[in-house]
Amino acid sequence: MRLYPEKLPGHLQQQLLPVYLVSGDEPLLLQECCDLIRQQARAQGCTEREVIDAGVSGFKWQDILHSASSMSLFAERKLVELRLPSGKPGAEGSKALCEYLDMAIGEDVLLIISGKIDKQSTNSKWYKALDKAGVTIQVWPVDAAELPRWLQQRVRNAGMSIDADALQLLCERVEGNLLAAVQEVEKLKLLATDSRITTETVTEAVSNNARYNLFGMADSALKGDATTSLRMLHGLRAEGTEPPVVLWALAREIRTLYQVQLDCDRGQSPPQALKAHRVWNNRMPLMQAALARHDTRSLSGLLEQAAAVDGSIKGYAGGKPWDRLESLVTALCVV
Repeated sequence: MRLYPEKLPGHLQQQLLPVYLVSGDEPLLLQECCDLIRQQARAQGCTEREVIDAGVSGFKWQDILHSASSMSLFAERKLVELRLPSGKPGAEGSKALCEYLDMAIGEDVLLIISGKIDKQSTNSKWYKALDKAGVTIQVWPVDAAELPRWLQQRVRNAGMSIDADALQLLCERVEGNLLAAVQEVEKLKLLATDSRITTETVTEAVSNNARYNLFGMADSALKGDATTSLRMLHGLRAEGTEPPVVLWALAREIRTLYQVQLDCDRGQSPPQALKAHRVWNNRMPLMQAALARHDTRSLSGLLEQAAAVDGSIKGYAGGKPWDRLESLVTALCVV
């Protein structure tokens, strides 16, 4: 059963199915959908949680089949999370997923968290089997045209209202970054008078921003200002910011740069390619500055560095996360 993300809360209030596939490349919405499923699974007795990561070295598809055949020692039900970053299980993975559905015992819940799944894959045997056994949810990015409606709904869900001018200012402020948008709404909730957000409220929130801003650090790196970027990175660390959050902000920009550069290699101009990848107009100079310093090869290297940082954070790669983040910021600033 295919389900839109906004319909998930109502669905979970009525039932909890044995399989959920949540896919997409918008981290915030992906995380929120998965958190809702986890909460309902716990409420329905899945007190044990088993995480299987298909993206780590040494992963074998037999791991998920073993999970299907093994009974939980501590709970009547368990939640099995399969992380599939690529969105493509391959022939072996497709077979294993179909076998899992055939042999799963008891009332365990399988939650598959996947990267973006292309249209061709939605017609595959494994996807159709999951869709038949449970729920498939595809999370799509919120584009510039949809952002005002999305933000207004967030504000409404927080028990507030927002003036039209304030909504426009807030959209410009977050520049399409949903994580930043959620943080701003939470901040505005504390500042708003009578649960109403005005332009003055948004302006006050901006002026009270943290000294070492996560997105300001990423912007400085795009400009090529290594000194400022590293100083802000050290400030973020001192303020208690977690390494995965910093990596998310940097990796997001690097992935966009890489995709834009590929389009430029195919003959598109940088402005055309940036617009096609939904880069906001006021951010184009920053991205073009980075593109002027880098090419496809160097950006591919940055993606590899970002993967190494992720491995260090998760404990399966060497090095210290903050040291690796420093190297990544420096490499983004210079060629």
